Amino acid sequence: MTSYPKNLQLHIDGEWIDIGNRNAIAVVNPATGEAISSLPKANNDDLNRALHAAQRAWPVWRETTVDQRGDILRKGANLMRERADMIGHLMTLEQGKPLAQGVGEVIGAAKQFDIMAEEAKRCYGRVLVRPTGENSFVKYQPVGPVAAFSPWNFPLFTPARKLAPALAAGCPIILKPAEETPASAIEMIRCLVDAGLPSGVLQIVFGDPAHISEHLIASDIIRKVSFTGSVPVGKHLMRLAADGLKRTTMELGGHAPVLVFDDCDLETTLDALVAGKFRNAGQVCVAPTRFYVQQGIYDRFVKGFAERTKAVNVGNGMAPEVKMGPLANHRRPDTMERMISNATSAGAKLNIGGERLAGNGQENGFFYQPTVISDVPLQAEIMNEEPFGPVAAIRPFATLDDAIEQANRLPLGLAAYAYTSALKTANILGDAIEAGMVGINTQTVSPGDAPFGGVKHSGHGLEDGPDGLMAYMVTKAVHHG
Repeated sequence: MTSYPKNLQLHIDGEWIDIGNRNAIAVVNPATGEAISSLPKANNDDLNRALHAAQRAWPVWRETTVDQRGDILRKGANLMRERADMIGHLMTLEQGKPLAQGVGEVIGAAKQFDIMAEEAKRCYGRVLVRPTGENSFVKYQPVGPVAAFSPWNFPLFTPARKLAPALAAGCPIILKPAEETPASAIEMIRCLVDAGLPSGVLQIVFGDPAHISEHLIASDIIRKVSFTGSVPVGKHLMRLAADGLKRTTMELGGHAPVLVFDDCDLETTLDALVAGKFRNAGQVCVAPTRFYVQQGIYDRFVKGFAERTKAVNVGNGMAPEVKMGPLANHRRPDTMERMISNATSAGAKLNIGGERLAGNGQENGFFYQPTVISDVPLQAEIMNEEPFGPVAAIRPFATLDDAIEQANRLPLGLAAYAYTSALKTANILGDAIEAGMVGINTQTVSPGDAPFGGVKHSGHGLEDGPDGLMAYMVTKAVHHG
């Protein structure tokens, strides 16, 4: 069994850096509430060194051929697959998700590097029609050094969807993952370093998020900022980036509506939605969250959802029978309690769950019961603010127009889902729902080769697939007279 490292490291300019005389951050196992490691906080000298290393590596990596860059990314991906069990184990210890989900995330992250290694070869320009003797063409070039910031809910997959396209495009990158979940990201960087990534092309730093983001984004060296996280923080980073007119990609979360029509295959729909709702304890930006169910099947849907929720096995993610682990930190159960209390006070019905879990060694962990509330009023907080936890909020609707109105009611628009057997209804929903990704009779909205991103307050810019690669490119027109 893999043990969690007692002291973690930064990686700057090709060097692994211990805590030394730096301040440290405690890393906590959310299943036990116990500190399991110490993480060094990067100081200003570290950040400046990371910036200057990226600046030096920029012309070298930019001129490295696309085949050479691709070979390194594929080798790194293969090393990730070889080390998947070890990295997944570290992820479960620091983030809490069931081990099988952690290992699966490593495999999914490795796929990102494979995809981008190939996409970089297909980053074609175009030749424009000109008179004989003249020539004009369009080409794409890497934007330059990147600062990337990623959250704790997917410690490997989210950083990978920033690292892979940046590196494939030819951009050095400074990554600041979440301080709650450092080890799995560190091991991904180790795979890329072991695969032959040149010194200075990739740095990983940790510390005070506000200080690091302000320091990096203020530097003229940084040409591009990529962030996944909350709407308020995303807006703040955009303001910082505006001073330097830096390009940004912002994935700012969502509050995904689920429209369930009375002509759906109800049992299959319930099986899929319960599994999707409680995956990663509901701490997923594209998680199904607001459930709008047509009146004809509403009571059956609520009953079936609650019955299946009762069967979700909660516990330490290391246990093979566990389907849902703890929440990521001590703040999340407090948020769940507040939102559920607000909803029930407004008239919602608590069908199952609604309490912290204790006993069987879980007294100090951040466990919360999978919860279902129904007849939830629209004014309830949970219908307007993303819960980011294991709570399904359900209410009925009457007509297709009603469903679309509710789906589009909020200023968020990342993912949305619908379940129906009517092709006409599906076609209308695909056009009418205001979201960057719409899953109809499926919850697979981030397969890796398709664009991932939101509209409205869920952000701008795209990740994954050719669109994700182009986010790290600038377009240049060259004209010969």
